[in-house]
Amino acid sequence: MPGLKRCLIAIVLLLTATPAVADARPVTSDGLRDLPAIHPVMTCGDVPQLDLTGVTDAKVTIQSATVVTTGTPKPYCEVKGTVAPANTVVVRLPIDGWTQRYVQTGCGGLCGSARIDYGQASTCPLVVDGSLAGATTDMGHQGQNDGSWALDNPQAQIDFAYRGVHVTSQVAKALISRFYGRGPAYSYFTGCSDGGREALMEAQRYPDDFDGIAAGAPANDMAVQNTFHHAWNVVANLDADGHATLLAGKLPLVHTAVLNACDALDGLRDGQLDDPRRCHFDPAALVCATGQAPATCLSPAEATVVRKLHDGAVDAQGRRLEPAIAHEWGSELEWSLFVPATPTGPSASANFALSYLRYLAFPGAQNPDFRLSDLKFTVASFWKTVQSSSYLAAMDPDLTRFQRGGGKLLLWHGWNDQHISPQSTLAYWDALRAATRVDSFARLYLFPGVAHCGGGDGPNTFDVLTPVMAWAESGKQPGKVVASNATRSRPAYPYPTVARYDGTGSVDDAANFVPFTPRTEPGPGYHWVGERLYSSDYQTWCRVVGGELVCRPAKTWLTALGSGT
Repeated sequence: MPGLKRCLIAIVLLLTATPAVADARPVTSDGLRDLPAIHPVMTCGDVPQLDLTGVTDAKVTIQSATVVTTGTPKPYCEVKGTVAPANTVVVRLPIDGWTQRYVQTGCGGLCGSARIDYGQASTCPLVVDGSLAGATTDMGHQGQNDGSWALDNPQAQIDFAYRGVHVTSQVAKALISRFYGRGPAYSYFTGCSDGGREALMEAQRYPDDFDGIAAGAPANDMAVQNTFHHAWNVVANLDADGHATLLAGKLPLVHTAVLNACDALDGLRDGQLDDPRRCHFDPAALVCATGQAPATCLSPAEATVVRKLHDGAVDAQGRRLEPAIAHEWGSELEWSLFVPATPTGPSASANFALSYLRYLAFPGAQNPDFRLSDLKFTVASFWKTVQSSSYLAAMDPDLTRFQRGGGKLLLWHGWNDQHISPQSTLAYWDALRAATRVDSFARLYLFPGVAHCGGGDGPNTFDVLTPVMAWAESGKQPGKVVASNATRSRPAYPYPTVARYDGTGSVDDAANFVPFTPRTEPGPGYHWVGERLYSSDYQTWCRVVGGELVCRPAKTWLTALGSGT
């Protein structure tokens, strides 16, 4: 039997491995392999009859397979199914000329819907021409973005944490192998926000699933992000009566003052900060003088709130409960996410924090009645609140297995992100550099003026997938990535290199900028209460036993801190 088992494993590997001929194919000007188009060996109508027993760790049910011809450059077979107990999987299989690549997309927020969204990979030529096979998942639950899907549903928590994305990759690759008679030559993942967390979770826990990964604005520090970070956005702005002190109408005033103080620091006054960490703006400069019209300045209380929102969560002794700089200078126009229009107006940050605190932060003690006032900004409370990091966070900087397997990683973040601080990604990058030979397999890009996963005042459309593909397929290392919007294009370079105007031509044309690497990297550093989470020994693997979430190892340094021992 052991010999038979080895034989079967070998057959599976042959079916799904990258064809040796692929590496011998010519390389295009983009650095991509010139792979021949492959046509199906079965019809779309045959797909529901496929038996996928043994493909993954649970039953796979194919519910439908439909040919889609509208709104797409190439017709494709759209397959919908489930991986038990409740992971919805959607797979697209091009009917007319598949170029042997598979791209899986991530899911934002708390997920709950299965919609293929290429995001900042949507301008990749192979996405545009429809020659890729694609897939996504709802990660084990449907709808209910308030987190209530996790109530008394530990399996849904596991699927959302890490299992859903992994089993989707297994099922999609199996479908590809059956539909075309061969597996993908190359497999990729792209996602932003929670999709970025999913991307890093794959690199950390399942390093063989993908050859290349693009992780944007990753919510990899999920437990901190959705508790202390977003809760601070709310409570730091409340007065003694529970009303908001700083209102959204004052944000343009603050933004203009920041630009006046710091816009020219990069040598070009262009309405965006190329590296906000070099800006040392003091909100106190906006405090009203005697007799000044209140609409043109800030009260002392408002200025204090601006400072708190920029700096991030701390305890009463000033110890940081998240990496320093929760919201970068220059991003103030995006703060309306959590700064309300009226004193009693809603804040999206309150919803983000409560969704997590009620249903995901305390697996053994879920509380739908939890209020933000129940969250204590203390070190002891911090460690009790972030225990779910052991399976929901993707903080492990040791990507040695991913690197050894030839995997390539492109991290990216917008400097004006209003949801997730770029400092979180920079802190992870700092840990990654300390743990691995990062230059051999990973790059980080920071995009000035870009908000969460896109939008913002800066050039906010760019292709993060083609550089990853080229690196994985031909070894072409990522260099300049051009970002654009309706009025401007700018290059971005691998961190810490930035773009500098060459002094000629339009400042709105990327062709007139050159790379410049500063001698030093500015910034507040990455020392904070939870910095130990950037390690390899906090993680657990979980399963459902008797209706309860049971994770192993049962005791780690994280659980010890959570119990106060």
